[in-house]
Amino acid sequence: MSTQSIELTNVIPPIAAATTRPTYLMCAPKLYDVSYVINPWMAGNIHASSRGRAAQQWQNLYKAITEVADVELVEPQPGSPDMVFTANAGLERNGIVVLSSFFHSERQAEERHFRRWFHDSGYTVLGMPRETPFEGEGDALFSTDGTRLWAGHGPRTAPTSHPYLRKALKVEVVSLHLIDPRFYHLDTCFAPLQGGYIMYYPQAFDVTSRNKIEAFYPSSKRIIINEADAVRFACNAINIRRTIILNDISRELTTQLESRGFHVVQVALGEFLKAGGAAKCLVMRLDPRQLQRKSLLTGKTSRDHLLCLTPPEPMPASSPSVSQTPSPSTDPS
Repeated sequence: MSTQSIELTNVIPPIAAATTRPTYLMCAPKLYDVSYVINPWMAGNIHASSRGRAAQQWQNLYKAITEVADVELVEPQPGSPDMVFTANAGLERNGIVVLSSFFHSERQAEERHFRRWFHDSGYTVLGMPRETPFEGEGDALFSTDGTRLWAGHGPRTAPTSHPYLRKALKVEVVSLHLIDPRFYHLDTCFAPLQGGYIMYYPQAFDVTSRNKIEAFYPSSKRIIINEADAVRFACNAINIRRTIILNDISRELTTQLESRGFHVVQVALGEFLKAGGAAKCLVMRLDPRQLQRKSLLTGKTSRDHLLCLTPPEPMPASSPSVSQTPSPSTDPS
């Protein structure tokens, strides 16, 4: 399979950014269930979630999002009950998707389904080596100005994935180490917000990571949440301009956010908490311009191969060694 430079096969007229709304990928919970235990929240909740209540809660979230943004849908697939958590599908920037390489075998079947959707939607898809766990937007969040990528590592994502992200997306990557197993993805405890704010739960990070956060965000821009709000997944928030959509939170945190000019929309998501997810876990941010370009193409999409990331050279001295990237196989989609 070719890893040559990427070229568009059609001339595509420019699209004015002003005409687009933020766009997110979601997956309806038709097949959602807690079928296994791969995080502390799932323990004791096997088959304990009500699909009917989950459907209503998801619909409420969908309605709240579509008031201020557009939504694309991927069809759920049998055997992948966690597909509803689309934040873990991959990470997208400027039409390039770095596909997730799931740590747990229980979720690895999702990769081919998401790969097919991104491929069919015109995205260039880059695949991580299997031996390099990376769980997409769940562990990788851009600063609101897009100049840096905060990348988590710990229970799910390996730090060796971060040089790949730096190379693929051409962005500064800052690594943050997660140390509390309850907050197994970065987006469960860390939320960059419009206006240069950060909402986070400091105890989820090691000292070095906390120092990095504090060095970047002045104290006036830090919204530090307590444990009670943290375990409600308050940081698992969707921020669309001045609107923040999230699970039920305390009155105190609501007041803090509103005092900074945010419109807070609370959506009860208790059925998804049983699997260790909330609002942000249920969406993945997409570049709407890429979807518009795809609709203008009359032939093939912009790239009909699954590319594979090769090891960055040189590797940073502080990063663990990464095994040689396996030869990519033909995209089954």
